[in-house]
Amino acid sequence: MILEAQHIEKNFGDYRALDDVSIAVREGSIFGLLGPNGAGKTTLIRLINRISRPDKGVILLGGRPMTDGDVQRIGYLPEERGLYKKMKVGEQAIYLAQLKGLTRRDAEHRLVQWFDKLGISSWWNRPVEQLSKGMQQKVQFIVTVLHEPSLLIFDEPFSGFDPVNATLLKNEILALRDKGATVIFSTHNMASVEELCDDIALIDKSKVVLSGSVAQIRRSYSRNLFEAVVLAGDAPLSLPAEFQMHGVTSGDGEEKLRVTLPEGRSANDLLAALMPQRQIVSLNELLPSMNDIFVETVKKGGDE
Repeated sequence: MILEAQHIEKNFGDYRALDDVSIAVREGSIFGLLGPNGAGKTTLIRLINRISRPDKGVILLGGRPMTDGDVQRIGYLPEERGLYKKMKVGEQAIYLAQLKGLTRRDAEHRLVQWFDKLGISSWWNRPVEQLSKGMQQKVQFIVTVLHEPSLLIFDEPFSGFDPVNATLLKNEILALRDKGATVIFSTHNMASVEELCDDIALIDKSKVVLSGSVAQIRRSYSRNLFEAVVLAGDAPLSLPAEFQMHGVTSGDGEEKLRVTLPEGRSANDLLAALMPQRQIVSLNELLPSMNDIFVETVKKGGDE
């Protein structure tokens, strides 16, 4: 594990922001830190960045307790954007890169490559105040990754982006992961979680209430719901009484049906029931989305 938070507790006066929180982030993975507003995600991110300190517990980087010097190995894009409005984009990016330890020459060389890659070369001599929120976010993303940190932390990285630029940023995050970086990102966009994340931790009311790989979590919430597409036939479909069929739609010579199977029954049983009646085009299990799981888990916590 490249990063571990073990039994973290953080209090602000009488308010406990984090209560016995533990996470483990695999090296070279993308880790999603999820939760409703006020759950404690940003507090944990600030602890990892050593902006503040935990009251209890320890944060390990590479198997040893973190030190202030380890912050240089981290690239952090906070949710709150913070560029100097009157300063020109290029000079500001060079200044921020130098704070991360790059020489001016190296910073300028890398920035020219990144500005060209993200299509913002024409912004170099423009003051920040002339840029939209999304444009400013591109600049901050570049500055965050420019010193090639081994650990990247993005807090709501896609807010303010249109779908085209959000996709561009997602592709860059995946490319950084493929080059060896480990990525933690906090987001409310569950579609991005399914698309990008290997593992997640869901924090609610200061505690981790769900964690693990995205694939395993979705599998654990299986409702045994399947969607079958078959070629249309003359006779109505007939399934065993214990198979709960949710209607049939027809079109283009095909029929589509959704069926919930009882416990102990599998896709093979559904195939066995369908094959004597229809030619099968496809059969897929419909697992709950991460958005459904998020809502169900948080709602369950609110009902307790």
